[in-house]
Amino acid sequence: MTTSTPTVDRTDRSVGVAHRIAELIEPLVGGPLPVHLQAWDGSVAGDASAPRVLLRSPSALRRLLWSPGELGAAQAYVTGELDVDGDLARALDHVWGVVRERRLSAVRPGPASLLRLARLAKDLGVFGRPLPPPMSQASVKGRLHSVLRDRAAISHHYDLSNDFYELVLDSHMAYSSGYWTSDSPDYTLDDAQRDKLDLVCRKIGLDKRAGQRFLDVGCGWGSLSLHAAQEYGAQVVGVTISREQKAFIDKRIADRGLQDNVEIRIQDYREIPDGPFDAVASIEMGEHVGEANYPTYTAALHANVKPGGRVLIQQMSRREGDNPGGGAFIESFIAPDMYMRPVGRTVAMIEEAGLEVRDVHALREHYVRTVDVWTERFEARYDDVVAMVGEEVARVWRLYLIGGGMAFRDNRMGVDQILAVRSENGPSDMEPVRPTWTTTR
Repeated sequence: MTTSTPTVDRTDRSVGVAHRIAELIEPLVGGPLPVHLQAWDGSVAGDASAPRVLLRSPSALRRLLWSPGELGAAQAYVTGELDVDGDLARALDHVWGVVRERRLSAVRPGPASLLRLARLAKDLGVFGRPLPPPMSQASVKGRLHSVLRDRAAISHHYDLSNDFYELVLDSHMAYSSGYWTSDSPDYTLDDAQRDKLDLVCRKIGLDKRAGQRFLDVGCGWGSLSLHAAQEYGAQVVGVTISREQKAFIDKRIADRGLQDNVEIRIQDYREIPDGPFDAVASIEMGEHVGEANYPTYTAALHANVKPGGRVLIQQMSRREGDNPGGGAFIESFIAPDMYMRPVGRTVAMIEEAGLEVRDVHALREHYVRTVDVWTERFEARYDDVVAMVGEEVARVWRLYLIGGGMAFRDNRMGVDQILAVRSENGPSDMEPVRPTWTTTR
């Protein structure tokens, strides 16, 4: 369907598209337009000192008409129909601040406002059927958290390209929060990820003796599996449902001569046949199993560790009452079907599986620093990213990294390491005095 845009007298910007949008929005947001808006006809509205938002196409308004709020704005941004002139992080900070100050998250337009919006859309020639979703938007089908649907959801994000993730992540290819043990300018993301991997291995007791059988559930690109084998002499099984990840790890296993120490499988956490293991870890995978399936996940962790063995889960959290999926953008473009809950409820569910929780270690500020470095690397290599995955996917990732970093900074998201033991109502085999798990280098 094609639409025509009415001619606007560009010599009088007060009658242009931007002014008409401002007249409609300002009563809803309880004050002046929170941005400096420039529309496709050249008209402007709003505070000139505020971040400048560009409506490059009438399609941006059509998306917002059908999907008001975060999803419509994200769709318009990733397609380039809506853009920000200058620093995207500053713009998002400013808008989020206005939302908090004016308490706009609960505002819903009434019938009269919707009618005025429809009339404006008609006048501007943008009224019509919904536009197709951007190519980068996820499309997963089937029963929620079935094995096949989970594989499709994981593939959407993690099978993007191993080469792409190598541009953004550290040399370990750890796609999870690092553990920053130094403020030295010589201390890098590689160091923080190495220290996180050490922290996990020591918490689950791999430093006690070599040769322990270790299960890495949701092993990603193999950072923990390889580190446990190389540095602690563990016999490792890593499971993933991403074929791209397995191919990447298998090459590293061969390059490092670890074929006798590490086995990587394409296997769902519900299908592991050869437990129990001496220790189990699952790093930032529990968010993807869903609320209804979380007891199945924790039961699998319990079943796959021997009595007295330790289990470590590193997992993101959300505050009570916040969107457990992370919001419309994350759910639609990044991690379909993700579910986060307050850490206390996760602890209770782990204990209901028969595991005794021994330690909860909050790492939220560590994730802020981790995402900051990912963002710096991404921006420094933006042209390479675009050449590899295209402009639309690059814009998805820019929005994802900046928005994610803000969420951890502002305590809208957290991340925790939860250490548990299968104590079987007997000795836990844990040290009576809390040990120093962090290595000194």
